[in-house]
Amino acid sequence: MPLKPERKLWHELKRFTPKISWTRIENTGSFGTPDLLGYNSSGHFFTLELKATKTNKVRFSPHQYAFHVKHPNNTFIMVKSLSLNLIKLYEGKDIMKLDACGLKLEPCAQGLEACYLWLERL
Repeated sequence: MPLKPERKLWHELKRFTPKISWTRIENTGSFGTPDLLGYNSSGHFFTLELKATKTNKVRFSPHQYAFHVKHPNNTFIMVKSLSLNLIKLYEGKDIMKLDACGLKLEPCAQGLEACYLWLERL
């Protein structure tokens, strides 16, 4: 069975980020909790929501909106554009702008290497 796009992104990210310790959050009790808890070599914790899209639009659940609005710091959203094969990183505080503008919104980092460096320097 082929991997779903977000799971593929997770495997790609895990291989490419050796200095970040990842914990995959499998949480059915608290909806909206991001997919990953990261801990970088500087000793900073952060969360990361993984998304994949075939279009410019990024879809979120109401619980995901609520999480990122309530926790605007050290939360991130990584989106893979399947049509462009491009990865973009956004801060969680920008979830409403990301919803309104889609992938036209300026990311804080673009490309897997740049995203990794951004998260490693927190």
